[in-house]
Amino acid sequence: MRWQLSEQLRCLELQGELRRELLQELAEFMRRRAEVELEYSRGLEKLAERFSSRGGRLGSSREHQSFRKEPSLLSPLHCWAVLLQHTRQQSRESAALSEVLAGPLAQRLSHIAEDVGRLVKKSRDLEQQLQDELLEVVSELQTAKKTYQAYHMESVNAEAKLREAERQEEKRAGRSVPNTTAGATEAGPLRKSSLKKGGRLVEKRQAKFMEHKLKCTKARNEYLLSLASVNAAVSNYYLHDVLDLMDCCDTGFHLALGQVLRSYMAAESRTQASQVQGLSSLEEAVEALDPPGDKAKVLEVHATVFCPPLRFDYHPH
Repeated sequence: MRWQLSEQLRCLELQGELRRELLQELAEFMRRRAEVELEYSRGLEKLAERFSSRGGRLGSSREHQSFRKEPSLLSPLHCWAVLLQHTRQQSRESAALSEVLAGPLAQRLSHIAEDVGRLVKKSRDLEQQLQDELLEVVSELQTAKKTYQAYHMESVNAEAKLREAERQEEKRAGRSVPNTTAGATEAGPLRKSSLKKGGRLVEKRQAKFMEHKLKCTKARNEYLLSLASVNAAVSNYYLHDVLDLMDCCDTGFHLALGQVLRSYMAAESRTQASQVQGLSSLEEAVEALDPPGDKAKVLEVHATVFCPPLRFDYHPH
């Protein structure tokens, strides 16, 4: 039993240590992931700014700059503007996700780890106290058992001495029967004295036996009561106290961890929703590609270039 109790304490400490290590790993993961998201956000922002601030291959003429400033004039330029806008939104969402991961989530995990440490310490102290009480009851049982066994042995020895005295008394009583009248007259006083001594010895040993038997009975009753008490204590400890201590160690752990992970999933879902929304806008822009409309817009912007020249008139020679 002592080995079991010792292993229970070790198991309790091991579970607490595993939970603290898990929470520390999760907090470190959140911080590292936040760094990755922040770096990704900065990279997207630089990328978007780079292509938004230069003329690039689209040209730098006044007409091209007009199209770039008003991308709705041409459908391909509108797609390009939506793509850049989507990139900036991705950058903002990654920055927001980084802030959530490195801030509330990592801090919450650290607080949970501290709470787990305190709960495990209190649970271990309480379990140690319960085990000490249980071992004390078991020790009392061992004492009661040894006392009963000692008194039982004394009672058995006293009974054996009593039976021996009774046998000796029976022998003396058998020898006291007169063989002859003359012999009875001569040995009568001696036999009577011997019989009286034998009777007193039997009475003395009878009293001693009853005294030891009474002590043995009391010790046996105390031993049985202690045995019932120990069995009840052991049953209560293993079936109730240990399980209650495990529940005490688990108090709030799964709930708190679940809340943190749900917050993480919610942050990821917001990022994914923004990604889906941006892709949806880009898809709409792609669906709105309109070659005839673009051609009409080009002709409108460059009307002076594409308008028909004056009609050639006939000039006679």
